[in-house]
Amino acid sequence: MQATDEQPIKLADTEYPIHELLQKRWSPRAFNEKAVDRELLNQLFEAARWAPSSYNEQPWRFIVARKQDQEAYKQLATVMNDFNQSWAKNAPVLVLALTKTTFDLDGRDNPHAGHDLGQAIAHLTFEATQHDLYVHQMAGILPQKAREIYNISEDYKPMTMFTIGYKGHPESLNEKMKKQETSPRIRKDLDEILFDGEWEE
Repeated sequence: MQATDEQPIKLADTEYPIHELLQKRWSPRAFNEKAVDRELLNQLFEAARWAPSSYNEQPWRFIVARKQDQEAYKQLATVMNDFNQSWAKNAPVLVLALTKTTFDLDGRDNPHAGHDLGQAIAHLTFEATQHDLYVHQMAGILPQKAREIYNISEDYKPMTMFTIGYKGHPESLNEKMKKQETSPRIRKDLDEILFDGEWEE
């Protein structure tokens, strides 16, 4: 499996065999400025559309800006905090992800909306990985600024942002981020997160 640029693919060193798309998925900060085709982008969101959700409510919403549309891109970029703006500027696609906070079914609060949004983004991410695209999710956003810019009502909650694009080279990053970009991927051991019929803290 070859990378599309000089930076090698960082495959996960798993304890057990998993699907190669899951093994290949990771969250770079170095992005190539190569544009993502509109049809391909729609394909990613089609994958998100078919994620499972509580009562099939599909509470996810996405605001997308491609770099070709400079005004929309600059506007959406202001919803990221300064740190994320510093590296995400090369990514060809920015996305703000929101949840609908209540059920259409009966108007009750939907406590599962964030979970369901996460599933939708996961579906999108794995579809992206299949096409040698990478997704980096960001918690560092300014929700109130998003509300003001896009006139978002209290019925919806800006939750996260993510970039979509082709992997770039770590040399485009500062020294600290370059080190993070090239260091081995690590995870907690399985026995730290998996409990067989009992619970330990």
